[in-house]
Amino acid sequence: MTYSIVARDRDTGELGVAVQSMYFHVGPVVPWAEAGVGAVATQSVVNIAFGPLGLELMRGGLSAEQALAAVLAGDAEPEGRQCAMVDAAGRVAAYTGPRATAAAGHRTGDGYSCQANLMERDTVWDAMAAAYENAAGRPLAERLIEALRAAEGEGGDIRGRQSAALLLVSGRPTGRLWEDRLMDLRVEDHEDPVEELARLVRLRTAYLALRVFPDDPDFRERTLAALRLAPEQAQVRISAGMMHARAGEWEEALPLLRSAVDEEPRWSEALRRLAAAGRIPLELVSEMESKLG
Repeated sequence: MTYSIVARDRDTGELGVAVQSMYFHVGPVVPWAEAGVGAVATQSVVNIAFGPLGLELMRGGLSAEQALAAVLAGDAEPEGRQCAMVDAAGRVAAYTGPRATAAAGHRTGDGYSCQANLMERDTVWDAMAAAYENAAGRPLAERLIEALRAAEGEGGDIRGRQSAALLLVSGRPTGRLWEDRLMDLRVEDHEDPVEELARLVRLRTAYLALRVFPDDPDFRERTLAALRLAPEQAQVRISAGMMHARAGEWEEALPLLRSAVDEEPRWSEALRRLAAAGRIPLELVSEMESKLG
């Protein structure tokens, strides 16, 4: 009993699923995705097997429509199910069984599907679709969050709200599933799970921006982007401070480094150990300690 969205970003090829429900621990149940293959949301009188089986069928070359038809054909009780799939080509298929709990329905569009059941109003899925489309041009994770927010704006799950999840995989599969999984975020039990999920998306986006080496031409731009996204995170302030320090920009570096060390004094020892391991220049840490006093 939930609402969700599956989608493919036409520009990046990323695939994602986002979901919210008055259900504890929804993350392992509804969202499934694999880079270069597709994404699945399985819910209502849920058959969890639709997730991994749908991915297996799309991995084998079936379209989203063919994969969905296949899992339904092999199900003994499809009437209460609700499922949506999008494949790596952006083809979409969705199903709402006649016994899915009202209000229940789905809306498909270009590269996405929104679906919901046991909603307060039958306007939820259309509102989700409109919000997703209106957020065009933004990163896929943010567009998924906007769809969830729109569902809440229409009343959402008639029972209330509890957990949420967002799964996002790369549009450039490497064959290393752990690297292709860009976001796998879960809110298990929260009074406002969608907004907590949005916060986690913001933090994850910041930390993804920090996955860059100092000799990368985008190092400075991405580090500053991370700082703008999550200035409250000590790790982000340390990274940005060290970036400024490497450039000799101590006026910018010191406030960031000092704020992190004041918040957690053990950062000084952590930086010494990183320098000893060759992760950051030892002379940079020595100069930082001298300037910080």
